[in-house]
Amino acid sequence: MSGAFCHIAGVGLLGPGLPGWAASIPVLSGAAPWVPAETVLPPPPLLPPTERRRAGAVTRLALAAATEASAGLDAAALDTVFASSNGDGATLGAILEALTAEGSDVSPTQFHNSVHNAAAGYWGIGTHSMRPSVSLGGHDDVLPLGLLQAAAQCAAWGRPVLFCAYDAPLPPPLDACHPAAFPFAMALVLRPGREGGLAGLRLWHQAEDCAAPATRGALGEALEDGNPVARALPMLEALAAGRPADLCWPLLDGGAVCAALSPC
Repeated sequence: MSGAFCHIAGVGLLGPGLPGWAASIPVLSGAAPWVPAETVLPPPPLLPPTERRRAGAVTRLALAAATEASAGLDAAALDTVFASSNGDGATLGAILEALTAEGSDVSPTQFHNSVHNAAAGYWGIGTHSMRPSVSLGGHDDVLPLGLLQAAAQCAAWGRPVLFCAYDAPLPPPLDACHPAAFPFAMALVLRPGREGGLAGLRLWHQAEDCAAPATRGALGEALEDGNPVARALPMLEALAAGRPADLCWPLLDGGAVCAALSPC
């Protein structure tokens, strides 16, 4: 079988009623019911106090998942792929409001938080990383396309890669362009090779649609339509349960990203 093969060495998660990967394993594996709750964004412990105050909510969301996924690993040694469809929409909305208000200025902090690689920049500051970093968009396909990019880098370059996908609601009137109901983030550390880790992961792109898209469980029915990053839930549920899974994410162009997950 063709495609990019790597191993999952760490997982991070933050979403409604899912307060971290380790805490959410019982829910994801089906051993405990999912209880709806707001996503609580913790202050990023890896950032110095000044940057911690400057970091926006979307950056805190991304760093929470990325930090959990890389726990116990040398975070500074990881290449990174950060993927978000909306970026920091709240900051962008505030800048647009300021530009239309007479006598209002855009602060430098607002500007640097508004760029699409802001989360990657804060990660580099907090971990002192000098490794290559990619920041992607992708609209509703941000999860599978970002994951494919990360897996391809890991397999081609033979280096570990941190993949972090995250999205949060846009403020009005921007929310009409791309609605999101709640904040959600997930992260994986992908490692080259065929031994060790939590599971093996093979990804590939195909030009055809999925032959049979996966049936969503109760958690997927509740969350997947509310945030494009929550499309990761079938993979996370299989990881938590320690079971193999064949996954397929349809793309807007009519193609698909497919994955085969095999527990170690």
